[in-house]
Formats: sequence, C-alpha cells, structure tokens
Amino acid sequence: MQNSPKFKAAALAAVAAMGTFAIATTAPVSAHNHNSHAAHSQPTIVGVAQSTGVHNTLVAAVQAAGLADTLSSGGPITVFAPTDDAFGKLPAGTVDTLLKPENKGALTNVLTYHAVAGRVTAGDLVSMIDKNGGAITIDTLGGGKLVASKFGDTVAITDATGRTTVVAQADVMASNGIVHVTDGVFLPG
Repeated sequence: MQNSPKFKAAALAAVAAMGTFAIATTAPVSAHNHNSHAAHSQPTIVGVAQSTGVHNTLVAAVQAAGLADTLSSGGPITVFAPTDDAFGKLPAGTVDTLLKPENKGALTNVLTYHAVAGRVTAGDLVSMIDKNGGAITIDTLGGGKLVASKFGDTVAITDATGRTTVVAQADVMASNGIVHVTDGVFLPG
C-alpha cells in the first residue's frame, strides 16, 4: 500500500467523487455495473462525482481538503463513497466543523479512510469475505482498518467506531479506479 502524500490526496479526492451517486435503495452485490468501456472513455472518480449533483458534500470535502486535482489522476483507487444523505446522518455540526480550514488534516483523515489502493470490485470483496470465513480486514490509504462482511447479499463495512454501513451500489467504474456508494460515512475513531 502506498502512503505518499500525493497518493493519499488522490484517494481523498476519489472518496469525494464517489459521494456524488445518489442511491435510495440497497443494491445486492450481485448487481454490479460491469462496464467494459476502455478507461479513456470513462470519467475520473472526481468527474463522476461532480456530474451527478447528489454528492455535493463529498465533492465539497474533497475540494476543502485540496484533493480534487489529485483524485482526477493516478490510481487505481477503490473508494467507498458516502451520499449526501449519509453525511446528513452524522451528528449536527460534524460536516461544518470538518470543512473549516483549520480542520483540513482531520478532514483528510476521514476522506482517506474511505479509500483503498487498487481496483477492488464487489466480486473481489465477496470472494475474499467467503474465503476468510465471513469477514476481512481492509487497510485504508489513511492508515486505518475497515472490516467487510456480508449482510445477506449485500456487503457491509464496519468502521473503527463500530458503525456498520452497507454498499448501496457497487462497481461504479472510473478511469482511475472504482467506486462503491455507501449509505453511511466511515469514521476512523
């Protein structure tokens, strides 16, 4: 796993970009988007997020952290992208506090906690979960750990605080990675 500042910044931007997909229902992990277009025909993670209009909070966070340019290049990165509704579930004032310039480091930590190195599809996650007895530990670009497991036919992610979030839409392809839309925000602890 790479931990260079540029790669970490790219991961954060990817996280922000993922947040632009609005998902109202939980999609089973078997409902992948197997996009076979060449990478050059796909937008970057940031481009995808900016185009949807439903992940404004994530885009704002990526911009406040200074990661938008970095996440528009490089990779591959897998990002677990919370929706605006997911950010809305956080305690009142959390997002506003994180977006303040003096909290850029904390914001970066939260964003990089949503990103992992490489292109990890939902099928890859399910296979690893099944082979490992029902759960796997994922190392994030922010240096933290997430636990992935299956909840029925859906992938669930548990963060360092014990909060469990589900993947609402899997395998949204981008030229520099892959996005899994989540119904919650991961907190590093």
